Amino acid sequence: MNWNFNVREIDVEGIKIGGSNHVIIAGPCSVENYEQITSIAIQAKAAGANMLRGGIFKPRTNPNDFQGLGIEGLEYLIEAKKMTGLPIVTELMDTKYLQAFVDYVDIIQIGSRNMYNYSLLKAVGETKKPILLKRGFSATIREWILAAEHISKAGNENIIFCERGIRTFEDYTRNTLDLAAVPIIQKETGYPIIVDPSHGTGIRALVGIMSEAAITAGANGLLIEAHTHPELSISDKDQTIDINELKLIINRVNK
Repeated sequence: MNWNFNVREIDVEGIKIGGSNHVIIAGPCSVENYEQITSIAIQAKAAGANMLRGGIFKPRTNPNDFQGLGIEGLEYLIEAKKMTGLPIVTELMDTKYLQAFVDYVDIIQIGSRNMYNYSLLKAVGETKKPILLKRGFSATIREWILAAEHISKAGNENIIFCERGIRTFEDYTRNTLDLAAVPIIQKETGYPIIVDPSHGTGIRALVGIMSEAAITAGANGLLIEAHTHPELSISDKDQTIDINELKLIINRVNK
């Protein structure tokens, strides 16, 4: 098998994803309030992050868990972008908010649970916005690629894959991070792929080493959950790193 392939570049506010540089998207699992997200954005940028992530709609298995701030959270993300210039990455769950995302979000994330939501895939495919397509937690690589084709066939070629781990029999980590998917996706689709070591492991201490492993495997970037006070994070605190660790990771992968 010939593994020589070219990966297209996706332009996001002047930042290229798919080139020789490694794009770092960092921020909290959830936008909790104005002070939290703006403080994290300022410090993440100082640490070397290229983009800001933060969930405003949070699909949770337990309906009693924090579900996100919704459009109020988007307003806080917009303010954080004004302060730092960091492009915004956040998850869309419902087409009724699509226009707001087209107007204000720089990368629209389709989360793991919605990889099979074909009406949502078609809707974002009818935009020209960059789309971050997370792998379904039980999805094969072929199913993941076909999900991306729903977006491209609707007219949008600005697709970025995101490997975030899959569900296996292993229960030590939250998911099993499939780094073999990195070169496979690049070869089979020609699109860039980033890796989410936070969801891929669910363990804060593993985020750094799996970030380096992902870059070594050829990933075009990383999606990392980071917080100024991880222990106070409302959601996913066990896999969230602090800003100092984020800076160390960025310095290591840039070498």
